[in-house]
Amino acid sequence: MGIPSLGLGTFRLKGDAAYQAVSTGLRLGYRHIDTAQIYDNEADVGRAITDAALPRDQLFVTTKIWTEHLAPGKLVPSLQQSLAKLGLDQVDLTLIHWPSPQDAEPVAQYLAQLQDAKTQGLTQAIGVSNFTLRHLKEALAAVAPGLIATNQVEMHPFLQNRALLDFCRAQGIRVTAYMPLAYGKVMADDTLKAIGAKHQVSAASVTLAWLLAQDIVVIPSSTREAHQLSNLKAKELVLDAGDMARIAGLDRNERLVAPDFGPAWD
Repeated sequence: MGIPSLGLGTFRLKGDAAYQAVSTGLRLGYRHIDTAQIYDNEADVGRAITDAALPRDQLFVTTKIWTEHLAPGKLVPSLQQSLAKLGLDQVDLTLIHWPSPQDAEPVAQYLAQLQDAKTQGLTQAIGVSNFTLRHLKEALAAVAPGLIATNQVEMHPFLQNRALLDFCRAQGIRVTAYMPLAYGKVMADDTLKAIGAKHQVSAASVTLAWLLAQDIVVIPSSTREAHQLSNLKAKELVLDAGDMARIAGLDRNERLVAPDFGPAWD
């Protein structure tokens, strides 16, 4: 199964909130669930998956390896722990969540561990997250051709990452947009609201449709059933060339996620 174009993110959801959000999403028709070791919700996500009792081949589950597990010998055991929490024998996609802070661990070293996890059958596919152009080039040189399935990065109308997007496309790497609604900022933007009014949908739906139209995977997070359903229906919205151009004009390089351990951004 390729990466489903629209998934359900679980960032900042823990305990029963994570369980209920994933349970609702699966009931509504989401089949792509995104979690991470650092979210501390893999067990809650796994419980929701188990209780939904869906055929395993109909579900796409992504998790991400945290930076403390990038040192030699640590990645595979950490992924095994994630699988135990999720109640799965294999995840569909495993990502390196962030490049090693200050490049303490070489990209080639931890990408080799990730490739080994795939060889062992712990994950169907592998990829990266928050990788700059430099880190991507190092990753591509470290593994077999065609192995890096995606680069998951912050992307929304106010941070369009065009150089990175172009590079990924040229290398056959899909981009996955996290924070696609910019912490809800898209809902207050006049341009996005106007396009939404034209199509009788929300600014959030417009934003997701804009990303999907560029073959960018989106993983919005929501605990509300109405919002989850609205986000899911964004796949049906078709924007015209004028809409796409107006949204392209909103780029202002506004990065909302920039932790002090993060890389020097492009």
